[in-house]
Amino acid sequence: MASMKYYLPLLDRDTRFTLWQVKMRALLAQADYDDALDSFGKGRIQDWTADEKRRDRKALSQIQLHLHNNILQEVLSEKTAAALWLKLEGLCMTKDLTSKMHLKQKLFLHRLPEGGNVLNHISEFKEIISDLAAMEVKYEEEDTALMLLCSLPSSYTNFRDTILYSRDTLTLNEVYEALNSKEKMKLMVPHDGSSSSQAEGLSVRGRTKEKNSNNGNGGKSKNGHRGRSQSRDKKYCRYCKRDGHDISECFKLQNKEKRKGNKQGENSANVARDDSSDDALVVTAGCAETNDEWVLDTACTFHMCPHRDWFTTFDSTTAAGSVLGFGNSPCKIEGIGSVRIKMFDGTIRTLTDVRYIPKMKRNLISVSALDAKGYKYSGGDSVLKVTRGSLIVMKGDLSSTNGLYYLRGSTVSGNATPVISKNSDCDAANLWHMHLGHMSELGLAELNKRGLLKGYETGKLKFCEHCIFGKHKRVKFNNSTHTTEGILDYVHSDLWGPSCKKSLGGASYMLTIIDDYSRKVWPYFLKHKWQAFSAFKEWKIIIERQTEKKVKILRTDNGMEFCSKQFKNYCKSEGIVRHYTVPYTPQQNGVAERMNRTIISRARCMLSNAGLHKRFWAEAASTACYLINRSPSIALNKKTPIEVWSGSPADYSQLRVFGCTAYAHVDNGKLEPRAVKCIFLGYKSGVKGFKLWNPETQKVVISRNVIFNESAMLHDVTSTNVPVESEQHATIQHLMGL
Repeated sequence: MASMKYYLPLLDRDTRFTLWQVKMRALLAQADYDDALDSFGKGRIQDWTADEKRRDRKALSQIQLHLHNNILQEVLSEKTAAALWLKLEGLCMTKDLTSKMHLKQKLFLHRLPEGGNVLNHISEFKEIISDLAAMEVKYEEEDTALMLLCSLPSSYTNFRDTILYSRDTLTLNEVYEALNSKEKMKLMVPHDGSSSSQAEGLSVRGRTKEKNSNNGNGGKSKNGHRGRSQSRDKKYCRYCKRDGHDISECFKLQNKEKRKGNKQGENSANVARDDSSDDALVVTAGCAETNDEWVLDTACTFHMCPHRDWFTTFDSTTAAGSVLGFGNSPCKIEGIGSVRIKMFDGTIRTLTDVRYIPKMKRNLISVSALDAKGYKYSGGDSVLKVTRGSLIVMKGDLSSTNGLYYLRGSTVSGNATPVISKNSDCDAANLWHMHLGHMSELGLAELNKRGLLKGYETGKLKFCEHCIFGKHKRVKFNNSTHTTEGILDYVHSDLWGPSCKKSLGGASYMLTIIDDYSRKVWPYFLKHKWQAFSAFKEWKIIIERQTEKKVKILRTDNGMEFCSKQFKNYCKSEGIVRHYTVPYTPQQNGVAERMNRTIISRARCMLSNAGLHKRFWAEAASTACYLINRSPSIALNKKTPIEVWSGSPADYSQLRVFGCTAYAHVDNGKLEPRAVKCIFLGYKSGVKGFKLWNPETQKVVISRNVIFNESAMLHDVTSTNVPVESEQHATIQHLMGL
């Protein structure tokens, strides 16, 4: 196959380095040179083969050929592809605080202007997030999704509310997909820019005064010929969902009304007429005697109510239009306001833009008006549901007598007196439950015993979804018991870090491994997280060889250092069963978490007592583990872990105060001092000696001939003429490991 050539622009100061880096690596991968960027997995150049050196030169030349002169002149000293790659990252992708602050400020101030291009806005947002990720600044998936929603203008308020109310969690990809879908719908659905002042979401279809005037052309088109009416072409029936006619001309609806008329002569159609435009607005609720029930109507243009005392807000100045009732008698609209309704679940919601029509015989809720505000409705099993996202807002029950959907709920009048409908499910117990702010059953029963709740009958409350939303709590963690019968049957492990200061050996993390049966702990101090796997393998080989037993179960959290494919495959091949914790529940790994807390607490106390720098934290933690293994444990009925592990009690005669002054024996000449003053740092595993720190040479010393002054720390010693322990107690014969 012929080699394929790709064009990649030269890298300069204005190039996005993160994207250029991906493309450059892809080019090297095409030629099979990308291994050179990682030094072929070998630390030293001397270990490379001749073929690897040749491939490295090829990769180096490829990168150099794609650099601009102003970049190339700064990296000419680099001789390998890996070194050049790291140098470019340092030049073009600085991770200082100034760069991070600039990008974060750019992210927080990123806004989409009204009428702006959404796709360009998303592209710029992705670019900022990508640049921050390259600087190792990462946000939670939900946080970035909320940032993108906040960057949208006010015209996206309904879109934003729909996204937020329809789910409990949110990801950035979900927002991307929703915005892309919205943009596609804008291209598919034409907008004529028309609006109506009579009812929200109302689209008037019919003959207008402008058509009757004929624009002075006698009804002719611009070319002088009579054409088809434009308003006729735009007609759309809201009942049968077809074009070419409006709902007043729908034969399907007229046939249905005729069939209804044969059964019930009292049911006819109400027609609302707007006097300002002479357009017909049709609703399908039948006229009957006035009652307190609300009817959910799918063809009604706006909400209507004949009860003036139900309105909590009312404006008579905006009244316009009228309704044709039974016998074509006009019913004038005398005002617009809002009505409060207590729904089936006890929630009081406000119905806005309700027309006050005293001569109306029914209370009508326009489902089309709710649909225009972002609500959805669906029917089934004789129940009509109005929802917003995943929340059910209204429910209506189908009447078997007239086929209408009656709202399941009650009306709250202007003076807050509830008018209970016959279809309301709210009994006295649940009503008192809501009156008292969703009080518990025990509290209601106690008040009922005192005779304070009129009409309350003791019984189990109905399921209250709002109590779940408001009072839901996490499941209590009970004390777990393990049925381990021997050592290594069950092992806990956890990784602590990173530390604020690196240790003397450069470690930033501490891996602890705890045997559940004996509660003995082994610490491993690591420079990187990924070293946890090799540390566990090392521990497993040593312990299984010493005890001639096998590790059966390993319990860890969901950290990537424990959940890597390499770690899982190793445990699977060794027959080790893995137990994991549920995300964000460290309580399920309580043995390891509590052990880490105990270790760090003791290490902190010893560092404070010794007055040592924080870089000695690893030595203090190692000594703490050594002492914990020799301390009584309540989980072991006050036995020590070393006693349960080995079967013999521990020896405490060699214990010394951490950080105290120690004098190690030296032989530097006949007339030179025979001791050097050091700091005691703990006990070296596998060595019959003490671990000391020489402040003068800044080195660790291992010595068995040591004299201790436990009465003073090194930073407190002002004179060398101080009492010390006898030589008899300074020499150790045996020192047990951790």
